[in-house]
Amino acid sequence: MNPETSHGNAAVHALLILALSAGLTGCGRQDALVVDLNRVEPEPEPQKETLNQPSPIRIAVGAVLTPEEGHGYYRQFLDYIGDRLHRPAKYIDRKTYSEVNGLLRNNEVDMAFICSRPYVEGRDGFGLELLAAPVVNGKTVYHSYIIVPSDSPATCLADLKEGTFAFCDPLSNTGHLAPTAMLNEIDETPESFFSKFIFTYAHDRTIKFVAQKIVDGGAVDSLIWQWADSIDSKYTSKTKVVAQSRAFGIPPVVVPQSIDPELKKQLRDVLLNAHLDQRGKTILSGMMIDRFVEIDDSAYDSIRRIQHALSPQGDEVEKK
Repeated sequence: MNPETSHGNAAVHALLILALSAGLTGCGRQDALVVDLNRVEPEPEPQKETLNQPSPIRIAVGAVLTPEEGHGYYRQFLDYIGDRLHRPAKYIDRKTYSEVNGLLRNNEVDMAFICSRPYVEGRDGFGLELLAAPVVNGKTVYHSYIIVPSDSPATCLADLKEGTFAFCDPLSNTGHLAPTAMLNEIDETPESFFSKFIFTYAHDRTIKFVAQKIVDGGAVDSLIWQWADSIDSKYTSKTKVVAQSRAFGIPPVVVPQSIDPELKKQLRDVLLNAHLDQRGKTILSGMMIDRFVEIDDSAYDSIRRIQHALSPQGDEVEKK
């Protein structure tokens, strides 16, 4: 048999099977299916993206900074920002502060909610810029809380000598730097003071570890402890605060140095005015934020002083 004839017969056979299948699988009477073998439908062309579709605003939120229960509010707020600027907002989540700073350094995000110490590292390292800062309970400062199980005999940080301890993130101010500075004041280091310490990479996880007595104590962001306590005190009620650090500049909202100036202005305007309309005010209330304000870099100088004091070079300066 001629190969071309064989191929043609096979094609007709396949089409007849499809036609019969269509008639047999339906319910009730089916009209006869007419197959035009001389008509070939062209393949549909892939749909092209709209050329003028606005690019998304890429906004990073570190998992360290955001309690699990608070992700919904951040997503709502990012959607709010996108709606105000008539552009989609892309939520970018990263586990560590170092990862978020990497995104900012490489201009892979347009804006980020970060901790105070990563801001200082980014500002001094690659020109990270302040956009705004939240006001919480009328203030733009926060603290490091040293917490222990509620039935622990410990009443201060010194009582945790030889105990186990949970830090948050190596770059965290309240979850690592501040408590390390508190230990330095009594001539101790985490290595010399605790029998063992870990990093949880989330303030709410540290609270749970302490509440469940996985560790003897931990260091957390005062704002996150207070937020968790007001939303659901399941774990915070099983902890108590035995020490509080000095006040620090509150975790800010930042942008990379290379951001388009017009976009920077638009983002700042949305933040500074969010509390003035009902939708923005409702979302901010859920985040326990009064409003956003502009803040000066000098608000974070206390963190720079601690970093300097704890660095080997700083120790040498202190000895001279």
